[in-house]
Amino acid sequence: MKLIRPSLLERIARTLMLACATPVLLSACMVGPDFERPAAPTSQHYDARAEQQLNAPNKSADVPHVDLGKRVDGNWWLALGSAKLDTVMHKAIVGNLDLEAADATIAQANEAVASAAGGLRPQVGFGAQGGRQRANYGYDNTTSNFYSVGPQVSFDFDIFGGTKRLVEERAALAELQQHRFDAAYLTVTGDVATEALQLASARAQIDAVQILIADDQKNLELVRTAHQHGSTTQVDIALATTQLAQDETLLPPLAQQRDVARHALSILVGKSPGEWVAPDFDLSDFTLPEDIPVSLPSDLARDRPDILEAEAQLHAASAAIGVATADMYPHLQLSASLTQAGPGIGTLWGVAAGLTGPIYEGGRLKANRRGSIDGYKASFADYQQTVIKALGQVADVLQAINHDSEEYTAQERALSAAEQSLLLDRKGYQVGEIGVLGVLDAERAYERALIGQIQAKTARYLDTVQLSVALGGHSNGAFEQRVAYREKP
Repeated sequence: MKLIRPSLLERIARTLMLACATPVLLSACMVGPDFERPAAPTSQHYDARAEQQLNAPNKSADVPHVDLGKRVDGNWWLALGSAKLDTVMHKAIVGNLDLEAADATIAQANEAVASAAGGLRPQVGFGAQGGRQRANYGYDNTTSNFYSVGPQVSFDFDIFGGTKRLVEERAALAELQQHRFDAAYLTVTGDVATEALQLASARAQIDAVQILIADDQKNLELVRTAHQHGSTTQVDIALATTQLAQDETLLPPLAQQRDVARHALSILVGKSPGEWVAPDFDLSDFTLPEDIPVSLPSDLARDRPDILEAEAQLHAASAAIGVATADMYPHLQLSASLTQAGPGIGTLWGVAAGLTGPIYEGGRLKANRRGSIDGYKASFADYQQTVIKALGQVADVLQAINHDSEEYTAQERALSAAEQSLLLDRKGYQVGEIGVLGVLDAERAYERALIGQIQAKTARYLDTVQLSVALGGHSNGAFEQRVAYREKP
């Protein structure tokens, strides 16, 4: 340190400017691999057999058409045609607490990126010191006060790009959190549609069971009346009573399904069941889309949030290799200080450059690098598994939609046959060819066929929802969608 002269201030300023400009000259050197996105799947099909059956020229009009190669456009649930669903979906997107937590996690990850990026800039601090000292000059002992105060600047040139790789890693992890938000958004919207359909299905089945129980009660009364006139036995009364009791057991599980779905919708919108009650959805509120867009596997890998999340994790693992590699190389640092010291000393300045590097670390740094490479391999395997599972899920749902159509067609035939049988029995009763008990049995068979048809219809809606979710549900940009929903009145 030396006493500064006024003419040296300009030289210090130039030195500090050099410290800020030098990183630009050295930024080209970054050790570690540069990340490359994994190749998208080359297959053009999920399940060729299911796709062929859904697009067969002689298929029933009730079977949906799969538009292979077309992406979901906009809010996927609008295809179900329910204004009630859209209203509840809007409320869930704005108020869901899982999305609120994911929102805050994104902000936290972005701050981590900003924190890491701060290491690429000069670090300016402030130091101050004061005290009392005693000096021995041999012939005299002097005690005096002293102080020093002034700014300090340091800068790591990041010659081998370790800090830049750290910023890259943090940015990839921030992107990962963004895709996790998209995945949470997709889960929430899928759950809202599913619970709304479960609620509508339960209510429709409850109505059918109540009619069925009313028929059982009529049947029991008629049997009892016939027994009083001696035309039936006690065994007939027991059978009718048993049938009524068995059908009454159908109501509690359906009521529980209705209530659970209603409570689930309250939770999905961020409210307790006591604070908000979902509307009474009916199956008639929904329309099954005739054409279902199904993106190609190559597009799925760029649309589905869990795949993009795994890709971001892979990117972070790649950058971690660069961080571990840079730790094995030297660090060049520049520091400068400007201090006002006293009393009677004046202004002091100093500029220093330091070069530090590992010589022997007991194998620690090499082990860290090998570990980061192993981590990348594990992330790559996880990414591949995520893609394969996504393709398998879409294939499963396509087959489910195909089998749903077959089941629904069979249930429609059963319902039509039961309805025809009921009409014939009623006509037979009018002309005296059949008793009233036969008519009631036909009515019960019709109601049971109706319940089966409701269940088959619900399955078609639910699997259509699952297909939209499995394809990614156009969830990219979900964060912006939530912001836009919040701004709506």
